[in-house]
Amino acid sequence: MPMFEDYDIVQAAEKQVRKVASMTNANGADSNSHSLPIPGDDGEGPIEVPASRSSISEAAKYMHNLSASPSMKERRGSRNSFGTSLPIPRSKRQSRLSSVHYPDESLGRPTRPGMPPVQPSRAILASQVQSVEVEKVRKAKNMAFAFDIDGVLVHGDRLIPEGRRALEILNGDNELGIKIPHIFLTNGSGKPEKARCEQLSKILNNPVDTEQFIQSHTPMSALAEYYKTVLVVGGEGYKCREVAEQYGFKDIVVPNDIVASDPSIAPYRVFTPEERASSRPRDFTKTNIEAIMVFSDSRDYATDMQIIMDLLRSENGRLGTIAKDPVSQRIPIYFSQGDLLCPTEHWTPRMSQGAFRIGLEAMYRALSGVDLERVVYGKPETATYKYADEVLTSWMEQLHGEEKLPENIYMIGDNPASDIIGGNMYGWNTCLVRTGVFQGGDNDENNPANFGVFPNVLEAVQTALRKQLGDDFKMHFDERINPVLHGDKADAAAII
Repeated sequence: MPMFEDYDIVQAAEKQVRKVASMTNANGADSNSHSLPIPGDDGEGPIEVPASRSSISEAAKYMHNLSASPSMKERRGSRNSFGTSLPIPRSKRQSRLSSVHYPDESLGRPTRPGMPPVQPSRAILASQVQSVEVEKVRKAKNMAFAFDIDGVLVHGDRLIPEGRRALEILNGDNELGIKIPHIFLTNGSGKPEKARCEQLSKILNNPVDTEQFIQSHTPMSALAEYYKTVLVVGGEGYKCREVAEQYGFKDIVVPNDIVASDPSIAPYRVFTPEERASSRPRDFTKTNIEAIMVFSDSRDYATDMQIIMDLLRSENGRLGTIAKDPVSQRIPIYFSQGDLLCPTEHWTPRMSQGAFRIGLEAMYRALSGVDLERVVYGKPETATYKYADEVLTSWMEQLHGEEKLPENIYMIGDNPASDIIGGNMYGWNTCLVRTGVFQGGDNDENNPANFGVFPNVLEAVQTALRKQLGDDFKMHFDERINPVLHGDKADAAAII
């Protein structure tokens, strides 16, 4: 897939939006409260990035031959046609500019009025080493890493040992004592970014900042400008409601709210008193839900599928109705990622959100006779990598005071169908590891990693560093080194 410049992306998106709007108006779509508002016409809204996968369901090959065949009725432009582009946040993250030598005031180190914070001896020594090794520092600042998490750094809550050491090297335990920019780009989801970063920091024994962390639903925060009342599906308990609230969605409904208002909607669900007490029931026959957001894996397939199917077949998202036209009156549905499998603590990967989506697509086609149009975020979507550029640029400014995108970016992942194909299409160097989904031969046949296949993440990081910084680059920082003579501390006695 070709790379897109910002101008091309915005122009293509604006052209598509105008086309959809004209199609909708030409076919008599309702242009009042239920039509999709398109923010950003003034240049202040989200970026529209063309989708790299079809918006039409992929259920056909999974359908039984007795299932209803798609209606041949010509489709007209609908709000779902908007799925040909994905909105992502436009503005860069707020920067808290720090020195390249990263003195950490949060640790309670003393400060002097009107003077810079007192640097520990290691930071001073690293500064001196970097002043001598100017060319290596320049190269180190021109590279970055993007890590998948599950199957690369951890299995569920269990650490992959090599992951800790790989991050220690990038966080400064290297020959230069320099931090090398890296972000975490995962199709994982279901928790607020802060909570997930705190959890990962403990498991990895390395700091993971929200400013360098992208979950599959993080770019979906841009959708808060498009919709007011949304159904949010997936995740544990009510954590995804909390995520949506932090993203700025105004009116968030979860399946439990609907079950609490009408238990008969999910006849096989055992609804506990605790769940009822924590839900927010209302009369949903008087509420228009404007969009469905699947943020994370469903914890109750039967209930979630039933409610989603009721909404997809309703008139403009109002429960208790059935639309006369299953296309024009259908509300949009968004999925945060499309992975079919996900590595966990179990010995073989488990089904992920992609399996849930395929089931919905097949079910909808069997009931309605038409394909389900939907929007899928996450890797390998171009929008996710475009957003990663925004995050990396901001993180570069925090670490090194340079708001620029490094030229040499390495994507390290375990899933050829998402991590590797996405990185390849976006022009990154891709590294495939054998600690997760991929357990094949020399390389994946359909989506081969262009930089190579490695037994673990540490091998991948070390190989990339040696390529960019030289075969003799040392993967530890020696505090005994004399920055002038490049020898042991004992050599300092020779300096008068």
